[in-house]
Amino acid sequence: MSTFPVCEDVLDRSVELYQIPDISKALRVPITRVHQMLRDRLLLAVRRDSVVGVPAIFLEFDFEPGRNRILRWVPGLLAVLHDGGYSGEETLTWLFTEDDSLPGTPAEALRGHLAREVIRRAQALAF
Repeated sequence: MSTFPVCEDVLDRSVELYQIPDISKALRVPITRVHQMLRDRLLLAVRRDSVVGVPAIFLEFDFEPGRNRILRWVPGLLAVLHDGGYSGEETLTWLFTEDDSLPGTPAEALRGHLAREVIRRAQALAF
């Protein structure tokens, strides 16, 4: 059995999670590849009610062949925060905490025109 990192669930219960088998199917990759993505910190997973899931906002799923992928900015952002010393739980807390200077949370801003601003702020946090 493959082991991969799983964070404590610090997210609000309203944050939707995709389970590992669903991600595997949508991305058309083996489950072990999703495990490797978690080990490589391309994604972060949490355990909620004994089930491992990845925040849905990290993924672009149209559920059409060839159109599903990890949100463009997520792997780089996770790398910046990890390299800056943030744990998985701290990263998730920062990403999913409301920010008055953004419309919503940094995670939500990654889907819009403020994605580069979120990356810039993450870089500033690292110092």
